[in-house]
Amino acid sequence: MKTPCIGIVGWSGSGKTTLLEKLITELGQAGLQVNVIKHSHHDVILEPAHKDTARFRQAGAQQVLLASPYRIALVRELREQAEPSLDELLQELAPADVNLVEGYKWAEIPKIEVWRPSLGKPALYHTDLWIKAVASDQGRPADAREGLLWLDLDQTHAVLQYVMQLIQVMRVPHEKNLPLP
Repeated sequence: MKTPCIGIVGWSGSGKTTLLEKLITELGQAGLQVNVIKHSHHDVILEPAHKDTARFRQAGAQQVLLASPYRIALVRELREQAEPSLDELLQELAPADVNLVEGYKWAEIPKIEVWRPSLGKPALYHTDLWIKAVASDQGRPADAREGLLWLDLDQTHAVLQYVMQLIQVMRVPHEKNLPLP
């Protein structure tokens, strides 16, 4: 069975990370194992340049694995290679009950958009049919497409219920092109 994959998308400052933190906590308390992939458009600095692992990468190591009694971190330098696709990254994750993805707006996975009209940015749900629900601090606008679920961003429990429902639907083998909630 393929692990359900759900995207959380929205503009910077919309509250994606805060919502994800709450969802991860609640899903974990419900006994589910959760993986997260976070996409960044920026260069990610994982440790100061003077630390051993950074020095190894700067010296030319392709991969550096840092291990401790508390966690491991594997850093792979892409150098001139293309950024791996979301599908390739998902294959590298350990088995889990759900993979949550922050970013990857263009991915063809069911998504929840976190939308705050006060940011002055256009809603993504107008052009992305993979967005199945919107979590917002504002009520549903008249131009929201039919079938789009509208959730109150401040009611995390309602968003969690939708995510749990989506996980269940995605776990069950279903006919191709069956619409997801």
